Amino acid sequence: MYILGISSYYHDSAACILKDGKIVAAAQEERFTRIKHDARFPSHAIDYCLKEANIAPANINNVVFYEKPFLKFERLIETYLAYAPKGFRSFIHAMPLWIKDKLFQKYALTKELESLLGSEVNWQDRILFSEHHLSHAASAYFPSPYKNAAILTLDGVGEWTTASLAVGDGSDIKILKEVFFPHSLGLLYSAFTYYTGFKVNSGEYKLMGLAPYGVPKYSDLIKEKLVTIFEDGTFQLDMSYFNYPVGLTMTNSKFNSLFGGPPREPESEITQLHMDLAASIQKVTEEIILKLAKSIANSTGEENLCLAGGVALNCVANGVLHRSNIFKNIWVQPAAGDAGGALGAALAVWHMHFNNKRDMPLKDNMEGAYLGPQYSDDEIEKDLISHGVTYKKFTKEELVEFVAESLSDGKAVGWMQGRMEFGPRALGNRSIIADARSPSMQKQLNLKVKYRESFRPFAPSIIREDLEEWFEHNADSPYMLMVANVKKDKCFPELKNNDLFGIEKLNLARSEVPAITHVDYSARIQTVHKESNPLYHSLISSFKTKTGCPILVNTSFNVRGEPIICSPADALKCFFGTELDVLAIGNFVLLKDEQKIELLSEYKEIYDLD
Repeated sequence: MYILGISSYYHDSAACILKDGKIVAAAQEERFTRIKHDARFPSHAIDYCLKEANIAPANINNVVFYEKPFLKFERLIETYLAYAPKGFRSFIHAMPLWIKDKLFQKYALTKELESLLGSEVNWQDRILFSEHHLSHAASAYFPSPYKNAAILTLDGVGEWTTASLAVGDGSDIKILKEVFFPHSLGLLYSAFTYYTGFKVNSGEYKLMGLAPYGVPKYSDLIKEKLVTIFEDGTFQLDMSYFNYPVGLTMTNSKFNSLFGGPPREPESEITQLHMDLAASIQKVTEEIILKLAKSIANSTGEENLCLAGGVALNCVANGVLHRSNIFKNIWVQPAAGDAGGALGAALAVWHMHFNNKRDMPLKDNMEGAYLGPQYSDDEIEKDLISHGVTYKKFTKEELVEFVAESLSDGKAVGWMQGRMEFGPRALGNRSIIADARSPSMQKQLNLKVKYRESFRPFAPSIIREDLEEWFEHNADSPYMLMVANVKKDKCFPELKNNDLFGIEKLNLARSEVPAITHVDYSARIQTVHKESNPLYHSLISSFKTKTGCPILVNTSFNVRGEPIICSPADALKCFFGTELDVLAIGNFVLLKDEQKIELLSEYKEIYDLD
């Protein structure tokens, strides 16, 4: 039995396919179209999923959409009525789009499926709908390694729900408590994202990365004026400070007055105010999440917790939650945002609609999140020849040895291997990798390769066996969704650098691995496991043999504003358009200094800044 899951029409469209409940393939549409956060119907992702499953369209038993459009439309109409006549401009902007494309989604989906997959199948009879937060909860619980678990989902908003507390038992999920729009932790965080000059729905992780530079001096003010937090972690916003329910901006003049001025202009100077606001909203977010976690732990007695929704990508808060020991075990869906809703919707139908039992894995059922396309050496070589590049072919053992040596020599390497990752993180198959010991690598990668803001940190990939020697963390983190501190004996004495900002602070080495040590001595960890990614594990092990260090810098293989690469052509484009030194793609290696000068290109201007 094949079930196709779809999320689309808001942001991060995606598709996945299950075969008898097992995840066969999953991918975001942006990876194929090269449009970041592409919200359109995921035609390319669906096409890939069917090819990976090796099935004809007629073999699809059901197509499941990740939310219920009529409920969402109900929320939209009720919200506009509640705020009328305020928001009329937003209303007349939104209504034509809803009436044309979104309201009659079953009809729209049927037409899209007929166009893509043919009209021989009666698609209308095969389409089902899940609820948004149930899709999130299902994506978190059903692939997890736990027979029973509490489930916490947090995001901007689905239909009405913005947060849900649930419990998973076998093949069933029961929602215990919900918080409803307009009261939303995700939208509160996004309001500060907007106010500090970053893009909503993509810049939240920048706000999280900026927080360690600041002092949470406004956290009490936020709790006094903007959000009331109840003892069980549920919360209520004072909507007189916000414009997002019916307006074209997140905040309003009252919010601006509270913090002394208008929102920061994008790409303008970041001041101490912005750093302190980032630290403050991060602290408030952590407080709410901890209270919600305590509440659901007390009410359910569960010792396992599963997390999903966009807020679950806040790996700093996840680390705080892990260290709180409220739960014995925590598992976070690697595609925690709306892309993962496609997967959750399909799993919810398989288990809850068709009453199929769960197979309990040793770790989880996400296959390391390596669920996207892969390319054979023949396919790769065809692209290399067509681009007229100079390359060498190695065996796997030679490849590992050569790349490990290049890394130890300070080279920045584009690393494309195996199946593409599902979710927002590159996990060693579509990664830019480098030597974590280098004091200059942070600056080099940000300014010359990624072309992004100087304050943003890089994450470490560490082989699991060495985790506890280097970090204050004692659990697997294969999906780069936990932040922990570098071990004290690996850190240098605390630096007095209050007069410094941004890259100036980062240029001061804080540990033996300065390229991945943030200004607060923390790092967003990826544990690399031999069984889930043997080649990447082998590479880091070889690097350790050469250097004594079992850690590499791992950042996504793309430039700012560009989706993570998918294909060999994408990898070549990024390699020639940046100052990467080496490209390892399949068993092939390209060196920048061996390429024809005419192949080099300016590349970063193609993509809108995120």
